[in-house]
Amino acid sequence: MAHTPHTDWLAAAATAAGQQGPGNLLRVILVVMVLGCVLTAWFLLRGYKRKDD
Repeated sequence: MAHTPHTDWLAAAATAAGQQGPGNLLRVILVVMVLGCVLTAWFLLRGYKRKDD
């Protein structure tokens, strides 16, 4: 295994960052899915709240 200098590694990481593909789209989908699950759980569970008047 050859040793790669830090500058070459950073340069390769910077060029690869622009070629990540659908990473941002998948992040957005996951965030929307989690928020949807939380809102659905809140909506369903609020119906079970008892009002003691």
